[in-house]
Parts: sequence; structure tokens; C-alpha cells
Amino acid sequence: MRMQAAELFEQEIKPSEVARRLRVSVKSAYQWHQLWRDGGVQALVSRGPSGSRCQLSPRCLEKLAAYLDEGPAAHGWVEDQVWTAARVATLIGRKFHVSYSVSGATRLMHRLGFSPQVPGRRVAERDEQAVTAWKEVTWAEVKQPGRPAGATSASRTKPGSPVSRPGDAPGADADTPRS
Repeated sequence: MRMQAAELFEQEIKPSEVARRLRVSVKSAYQWHQLWRDGGVQALVSRGPSGSRCQLSPRCLEKLAAYLDEGPAAHGWVEDQVWTAARVATLIGRKFHVSYSVSGATRLMHRLGFSPQVPGRRVAERDEQAVTAWKEVTWAEVKQPGRPAGATSASRTKPGSPVSRPGDAPGADADTPRS
């Protein structure tokens, strides 16, 4: 798009018209125009994606993928078989001595084809019969029963008229003027 803008600038078309034609903000068109005036077409050539570069080399990324394939238990998380972004950030720090934020670890995992907090595959030791039996027996006992159809409660949000109140109820004398 910047190259199209450069062609239009060379035709002496104003930045506001360039913005309209290319469907970009007027601010972007003026910034591009300034770059084009100062450095020509070369100044508008893309420099690649913005943001920080990956802190791990391609070789380290391969190692990280292998570590993730081994599973969390192989690296000290034995309570479950789930990679979380926080665990991956910790693993990167331990293995490569590089600090990654949780969000950075999430992006890195996606780049490697992993999804945080979702197991990649079922555990090899999973016993389908035991899972089914647990669901049918234990879960049926533990599960909270639903509320019965008639067991709802209702309360008035608007007080009744003073006539319908018992004589000793608060506000029973509401119809009497205050002195």
C-alpha cells in the first residue's frame, strides 16, 4: 500500500486524496508523504513485522518444542498433564535463561503449534472404562440435584397498601399525616 502511495505522490496527488483512494487514515497518508519527501520510495519500503524479535534461536525453539512434547510431569509439574502459559514461561527461564512474560509464552506456544491449558492429546494411561464408571456412579452421587419445579421464592418489591397491613406492622400508620 505504501508503494501505491509513493506512485500517487509522484503524480503530485495530495495526501488527503491518497488517504481517500487507498482507504487509510489521513494521518497515515501525511506520515507516508513526509517519509517519501525525505527519502523517496526507499523510505516507504516495509521493514518487516514490528514488535520485538524472538529471544530464542531456531535451535532453541526446536528444543522447547521437544520439551513441551515430553509433557509437564517430565519437568516437575506432576499434579496434572496441562501446559499453561505460566509453566511454559517458567520452563523457558529454567532451560534457556531467558525471561518471557505469560503473554509472550502464549504467543510462542501458538507459533510452535501448541495451545495453552489444553492437552495436546489424551494421556496414554487413560482408562475409558474407569472414566465411564466414575461418571455413572460417583458423579451421579456428587452432582447437585436441580431445583424442583415448585420450589421458587418470590417477594414483593412494592409494599402493600396501608389498609392491608396489620395494625402492629411497621408503617401501619402510613396513612396518618406526620406532625
